[in-house]
Amino acid sequence: MKIDVVTIFPEMIRSGLSHSIIKRAQEAGRVQVAAHDPRDHTTDRHRSTDDTPYGGGAGMVMRPGPIFAAVESLEPPPDARIVMLTPQGKTLTQAMAHEFAQASHLILLCGHYEGFDERVREHLATDEISIGDYVLTGGELPALVLIDAVVRLLPGVLGSEESAAGDTFSDGLLEYPQYTRPPDFRGWTIPEVLLSGNHAAIANWRRKEQFRRTQSRRPDLWSAFQPSKSDLKLLKQLSEETPSPPAGESSEEN
Repeated sequence: MKIDVVTIFPEMIRSGLSHSIIKRAQEAGRVQVAAHDPRDHTTDRHRSTDDTPYGGGAGMVMRPGPIFAAVESLEPPPDARIVMLTPQGKTLTQAMAHEFAQASHLILLCGHYEGFDERVREHLATDEISIGDYVLTGGELPALVLIDAVVRLLPGVLGSEESAAGDTFSDGLLEYPQYTRPPDFRGWTIPEVLLSGNHAAIANWRRKEQFRRTQSRRPDLWSAFQPSKSDLKLLKQLSEETPSPPAGESSEEN
């Protein structure tokens, strides 16, 4: 996969990708990532990438010329995904990360100030992505988030393919609790089933814990979840293990 980032702060991208799994993925040739400064495609002596908005108003707007020129210099293939990072975009999900991971070329556009000239949105970008309902000073951090979410899904990037398959949101549910040594820490012990060596029992316990966590913490995810036949059996067992509270009492802790 090839990922290009158009940003007036390319060092933010280069620094953010020079560590951990993303760095190793680049070194192994799983992904090629480069940052490009649209200032290199300006024509005035000040190398301006922004200007005042037509119609008046506060702030500055990213000019279309340098952005278009920077993208066109990359000679993207017809199927390239050109992604504008903007709070007005669709909120990034794990399913979307999987979709982007199938692309051969991603071009990420990082805005600043009051955002992009609307013609960038209308005639250049193929996608608009937000990482949440809040506003940041620029698109570099969202770009790094998107890169991280996508690259870790590429074949051979993680040490185990099961790591990504078991992630939170991978099947629409939150992940089950994880434990490691020691089995008894300050009197807090781990569930005995995890020490049993019974892989089927462990798998069932983990699945039930996914149900518990998602139900209590993310009812929005739970309402959209479609259980399989095996899930329905486990849900029945879970309801029998956790009886409903008496009428008038809440199951939530105070």
